[in-house]
Amino acid sequence: MIFYLSDQQQEDLAMMEKWILDKDGLVAVICGKNGDMDTIASGICLASAYENLIACGIHQNKLAKRLVADLNAPFKRISDGNSSWPQNLVGIISVDAAGPSQLGVVIPEGIPILSIDHHSTTEWKDSEGNLNVNWDVRATTQIIYAYLRKFHQDSLTKEVRKLLLAGLITDTARFKHADLGAFQVANDLLSEFDIDYAEFVYDVESGDQLSNSDRGAILNALNKAKETKCGPWSLVYTSSGTLEGRVASTLINTGCDVSLVSRHRNGTTRLTARATRKSTIAGVHLGEIMESLAKKLGGNGGGHDGAAGYSNDCDLVRAESAFIAELAKVKRGDE
Repeated sequence: MIFYLSDQQQEDLAMMEKWILDKDGLVAVICGKNGDMDTIASGICLASAYENLIACGIHQNKLAKRLVADLNAPFKRISDGNSSWPQNLVGIISVDAAGPSQLGVVIPEGIPILSIDHHSTTEWKDSEGNLNVNWDVRATTQIIYAYLRKFHQDSLTKEVRKLLLAGLITDTARFKHADLGAFQVANDLLSEFDIDYAEFVYDVESGDQLSNSDRGAILNALNKAKETKCGPWSLVYTSSGTLEGRVASTLINTGCDVSLVSRHRNGTTRLTARATRKSTIAGVHLGEIMESLAKKLGGNGGGHDGAAGYSNDCDLVRAESAFIAELAKVKRGDE
C-alpha cells in the first residue's frame, strides 16, 4: 500500500486540491527549466487530473523528450523570457523549481501560484492566494503520486505510472540516493499494472546513449579533473562544456567527498556539485552552499544536500573560489 504520510503532508494535499478546484479557468503547470525527467513527469502527471491544467515549460532533456513522445504525453513548449499568456489564465503551478528564477519565464503579476517542490532551499514566498508545498522527499514525483493517489486514482494509468517511476528512478540516481519513502512509492507504482521493472529500467537507460561529441567532452572534462582539500573535505573539480551533471556524478565515484563541475558559456557561469551520502550525513549541504553563493555574488543557487547548482554572470574563477571557501567552512561531524 501507499507510503505513510504525516499530518502536515495530508493537510498539504488537501490544500493543493482546494487551490486547484477554486480555479475556474486555465492553469499553467510550468516545469522547471532544467527539464529533467522528474520535472517533466511531475508536471504532465499532475495536469492529467484536470482538463483545465496544461503542462508546459521551456526545455525537456533527452530522456524526458523521448519518454513523452513514446507515451504520447501532452506537453507544450513555451518560449523563454517573456511569454504571451492567454487571457483566461487564472493560476500557475510551478513544478520542481526552487523559485521563480528557475522557471525560465516571466510570471504575470497578480496570478496566484502553487509551487510544488522537494528542494531543501527555496525562493518561494508565502502570500495571499499562493501556496507553497515543499516536502523532504527524494523526488517531486513522490508528491504528485501522493496527491493523485489520494484524490485522483483514475488518473494513475499505466502511462502515468511509468512517467512517475522514470522521474523517481532518475532523480534518485537509480535509487542510489533513495530512502524508505522512495522505495515505497516505487513499489506502489509497480503494484497495480504489469510493469516489468527490469525491462522498464533497461528501456530508460538504453535511450540514454551519448553522441561521439558528448562522449569526447566528458572524457576531456575527466582528464582535466584535479583534487584538493577544502578544510576537512576532499574536493575533485573540473570544467565541462556540456553534461555537467553526468560529469559531476562520475567524479564523485572517485572517492572524494564532493565533486564540482564548472561551465562558462554565453556570459553565464554555472556550477554543478555532488556529494556522497557519507559527506551529507557528516555536515555537507550543497544546496545551502549554493544558496550562500547567490546571496554573496548574486545569481541563483540552491538544491539538495547531495546535489545542487549555481548560475550567475560572474567570473568563473570567482565562483569556483567562493564555492571552495564556503565548503571549507563546513565543520565535519564524523571526526
